[in-house]
Amino acid sequence: MSPETQPLVSVIIPNWNGAHHLPVCLDSLSAQSYPHHEVIVVDNASRDDSLAVLARYPTVCTLPQPRNLGFTGACNVGFRAAGGSIQVLLNNDTEVHPDWLNHVVAAFEAHPEAGLVASKMLLFDQRDVLHTAGDYVTPDGLAHNRGIWHKDAGQYNRRVYVFSACGGSAAYRRAMLDEIGLLDEDYFFSFEDVDLAWRAQLAGWRCVFEPRAVVYHKLKASGGGKTASFYDGRNRIYTIVKNYPGDMWQDHGQAVLTAQRQLAGTALKAWRGAEARATLRGIAAGVLGMPKMLRKRRAVQAARKADRLYLERLMQPPYEIPL
Repeated sequence: MSPETQPLVSVIIPNWNGAHHLPVCLDSLSAQSYPHHEVIVVDNASRDDSLAVLARYPTVCTLPQPRNLGFTGACNVGFRAAGGSIQVLLNNDTEVHPDWLNHVVAAFEAHPEAGLVASKMLLFDQRDVLHTAGDYVTPDGLAHNRGIWHKDAGQYNRRVYVFSACGGSAAYRRAMLDEIGLLDEDYFFSFEDVDLAWRAQLAGWRCVFEPRAVVYHKLKASGGGKTASFYDGRNRIYTIVKNYPGDMWQDHGQAVLTAQRQLAGTALKAWRGAEARATLRGIAAGVLGMPKMLRKRRAVQAARKADRLYLERLMQPPYEIPL
């Protein structure tokens, strides 16, 4: 297939003070064996040398922002500027295998029902250790990375359906985004990928895990600390209120509430720690934001096409469904 007939892939990289990460990431993208792609970096008003670094990459489309729009806002700027029929979010603290995009595109072309493709993410400094082989949600509403910290011994080498693609390297079909919408900018940072996956799954789209699409990730290099603790605490609640189906709540609602109480209890016990206090503030903000999420919930649930049995299979071990 010639480049002219290949799907255009838009790789969107949100960046905030990531000058020290960008060269490795951008150099690996320039070495891709898939030729028909564009790279868009949305800079969130960085105060470091990011723009100077980006100036050394004339083929990269750089979109400087006047203020920090958060992960969600920056990604949405990139989505709106992108021309590809496949649009991929990529963290700036990653390195991608030279054949990464080839395998992402192949998965989309083999599975027209797929709105999302999840890559195999390995640790940057321990390249035989998994960060995620696709993400999943358990019936208590909590989100997890499939295979995290496990040695990559081939146990996740099958292409399967999973619940979600990790936002650090999540590929989306533009037609799906046109249908269900972009990232929710009320999230700002954290769980926005899980929220989008919920909306996609409920609308009847599938998420395919492609094990040959390999990404190496400097885990927590561009996140973590008090900021992540706050947004994790808040956005977990946002995601459940907005997306968790009513018919599943009847059976699992108690487990959902118990999980949230346990998270709050753990933070209370460690309240002297800054991250624990940030988690508690986030939980409080999530409760206060429930009315707004309930208003959004109406549209999400009204668009539902997904069968409950399919969703619950994805939420039970081994957190995958064979193709």
